[in-house]
Amino acid sequence: MAGIALGLGSNLGNRLKNLRDAVICLDKILNIKAKSFVYETEPWGVLDQPKFLNACVLCEAESAEPVELLKAVKAIELELGREANIRWGARKIDIDILFIDDLIINLENLKIPHENLHNRGFVLVPLCDIAPDWVHPVMNKSIIELKLELLNLNQTSQPLKITQL
Repeated sequence: MAGIALGLGSNLGNRLKNLRDAVICLDKILNIKAKSFVYETEPWGVLDQPKFLNACVLCEAESAEPVELLKAVKAIELELGREANIRWGARKIDIDILFIDDLIINLENLKIPHENLHNRGFVLVPLCDIAPDWVHPVMNKSIIELKLELLNLNQTSQPLKITQL
């Protein structure tokens, strides 16, 4: 079984429903083992847009071919109403592949582990809810270590916990 960590985000429409709908769709193709709390977070990259709701899920799959998983995730985003937009812009749903076991993949359109994971509190905080001991295969640090380093470095507080996913 392959272990998979996914990050979810939404800042348009009914944000919580969008996240929950994504989980329902993901559960049809993956075995969801754990869901984080949902956090309200400030936008990252493009700042002039609504706040996000973010969460993470841990999944298992018999086999996880990374490019095929990316295609499936992108198809779910389209099914749930994601439209083409500027990079890091507002969106109804965003699903990012954070980890697949300890794979390291560096393709043009797919980087695993996710290339900005260690810089994003909106990913590290919910991921820490469900996988604090998962070790980043490149940085060789656990998720909780990365989270604490980021929060201490930026001298910021944790995002606001909203509800369960």
